[in-house]
Amino acid sequence: MAQTQAFHEAPLPLFDLDEAVPVGLPDGKLPSYIKDHRKRLRTRFMEGGAQAVPDYELLELVLFSAIPRQDVKPLARRLLDTFGDFNRVISAPAARIAAVQGVGDAVVQQLKIVEAAAHRMARARVMHRAVLSSWDALLDYCHTSMAHRETEQFRVLYLDRKNVLIADEEQARGTVDHVPVYPREVVKRALELNASALILVHNHPSGDPTPSDADLVMTRQVQDAAEALGLVLHDHLIIGKSRELSFRATGYL
Repeated sequence: MAQTQAFHEAPLPLFDLDEAVPVGLPDGKLPSYIKDHRKRLRTRFMEGGAQAVPDYELLELVLFSAIPRQDVKPLARRLLDTFGDFNRVISAPAARIAAVQGVGDAVVQQLKIVEAAAHRMARARVMHRAVLSSWDALLDYCHTSMAHRETEQFRVLYLDRKNVLIADEEQARGTVDHVPVYPREVVKRALELNASALILVHNHPSGDPTPSDADLVMTRQVQDAAEALGLVLHDHLIIGKSRELSFRATGYL
């Protein structure tokens, strides 16, 4: 009988080899935080969780595996100065991240892995669940995946007869203030999925979720097409930087 190979984690002391090499400042002194900095920061994170570290230190933790044996604090600060906060750093376009001084392919890849993990975790909380009874989780997912995008994205959430989310699909991407939407394609896809209802979602990169005239017209067109085929348009959500607008809650639907 063939034996199964056993796998074991690498011993934690290997982290000691990951510490940044001390490099002197122009005056010949060493930054006071350098010695055992990575070990101390990892320990503080594991003992106190995310709330024990500010954005720049959480970003340092992410950068550790991309840039071994270097002081990544200046790069973490530079990324935050460029994009604003942790969320905006990891969700920034890869090309813009790569343009920041000190960023290489490994850093871009690491940040995009973190972003993908965040999206997947948020999505898992809403997929194949009754959306109307888990509305807060749905809003969290929409903000996680769309709030910090620099161009407009239009998504459609398709629901079955029990309002369970059966598909979440990107229909189009656009510019900073416009995204093309084709109502016929939206409802056609609903029929292909055997969906009974849908929720429209798109973001406003400006941060202001107030609907434009084009948003109102497009929503009415989708609603008319859906009603003609016996589908229900539950809502249209516009995601801004820090808040969202519901067409249903504000009387637009």
